[in-house]
Amino acid sequence: MCANSDSKRTGPIGMSETTRVLVVDDDARSGVAVARFLERAFDCDVTVQESAQEALAEFARNPFPVVISDIRMPQLNGIELLKRLRDMEDKLTARIVLMTGYADLETALQAMKLGAFDYLRKPIDAVTLSDVYTRIQQSFKHEHSAKPASGIISADTGIDDATFSEGLHEVADYGVIGVFSQLSREAFKLALRYHEDSSAPVLIQGPTGTGKEAVARLIHHGKGRNRSPFIPVNCSAISPGLFESDLFGYEGGSFTGASSRGRAGKLELAREGTLFLDEISDLPIELQPKLLRVLQEREMYRVGGTKPISLNVRIIAATNRDMEPMLQSGQFRLDLYHRLALGLIRLPALSERPAEILPLAHLFLTQFAAEKRKRFRAIDPQAHKILRDSAWPGNIRELKNSIERVVILYDDELLRAEHLSWISGVRDSGAASSNTLKLGEIELPDDALPLGILENEIIRKAYQKFEGNQSKTAEYLGLARNTLRSRLKQLGLA
Repeated sequence: MCANSDSKRTGPIGMSETTRVLVVDDDARSGVAVARFLERAFDCDVTVQESAQEALAEFARNPFPVVISDIRMPQLNGIELLKRLRDMEDKLTARIVLMTGYADLETALQAMKLGAFDYLRKPIDAVTLSDVYTRIQQSFKHEHSAKPASGIISADTGIDDATFSEGLHEVADYGVIGVFSQLSREAFKLALRYHEDSSAPVLIQGPTGTGKEAVARLIHHGKGRNRSPFIPVNCSAISPGLFESDLFGYEGGSFTGASSRGRAGKLELAREGTLFLDEISDLPIELQPKLLRVLQEREMYRVGGTKPISLNVRIIAATNRDMEPMLQSGQFRLDLYHRLALGLIRLPALSERPAEILPLAHLFLTQFAAEKRKRFRAIDPQAHKILRDSAWPGNIRELKNSIERVVILYDDELLRAEHLSWISGVRDSGAASSNTLKLGEIELPDDALPLGILENEIIRKAYQKFEGNQSKTAEYLGLARNTLRSRLKQLGLA
């Protein structure tokens, strides 16, 4: 750690410099503690300043991609520092995080509206700081993903360079997305229409890996950058017992273990912005009337609260499940579904838009080659055939993870068929030549049979058989659901 950075840089912030962090805190011990953690955990190059004035001077000399500042400081506080940094027109790419021991909801919301990336409460928790810094790094990766240069799209993709370039769109806080089919263009246009009316809830339906979060962020940001908060919530990842307090917040002392000061929930944090409820089909049935009230009345009560809290929040929900059986069985309220589906966007599986497979593969190849400094520029015809013929049950996410795996493992100018042997290995070996796998009647091929490839193919087929239902797939394979989820993530299917 150093008091002043030695590197002299001018021009835009690059990926290689995103580990440079400026920490601003008038409490020297607190600032040094944050700096030491970032240095040890992320190998950051951290500069610590004890006043906002010194920080501004340091930033003006050599802009930092990441600034972590206390709010309560003498003379010039963190909010004013944030405003001044944002006034520097060529420094808008910096990720600014504010921290304070006196944080209340209004201060946090003010910081988010002014363009803060996030905020932290003192004493700083190492896990929370690590999570925030990891998300900062991910946001830079998305932002600096390179767009493919002209001349690398071959005729085999069915799309020319001009059309390919027209299909590339930047989504703030997400990155470059590819829109290469009529179905995708319709979804893209709908998202931009819904962006114009923040009062209308939106439901995004589509299989796992089809880009539902990208569409949600497009609805929130439009074609520019919306500085109001975007708060994502994965409904399947929250314990049912904690769901209500996490979403609606709670008043002090309202239940055993509750903080005496109370706590704002995700709905309040999203005020004036967007709450994104991913996997809405996992929302507990007992909370569905409360969410419906939020949508209808634009107000809510905290757990243990007696006063209504007015809300101006756009709600976007997403699900990878067919909701019709849940509606018929009463697992999901019909009135809530119809309210959420006031704005409805359906994202088809990648298999329903096969013309997008190769352009998307080219997009991902160029992005990862630039990010990982590899030579890949194009995909040869044999590799095209493998990509085209694959089922991609994990859709765009699986395709993207597959291309990233190739770029990690190899370094070549062309992505070749042999680089994709792990995709085609089972089919080529003959291990899966029969439509039915019967125990006791398995014939092994003469050539090598990689057991890992066979396991992955069985998981893919089972997941496809049960149309993305993890519970049924886990039961069918005799796996714990957490084990299956871990394997699906490795395969890019979850």
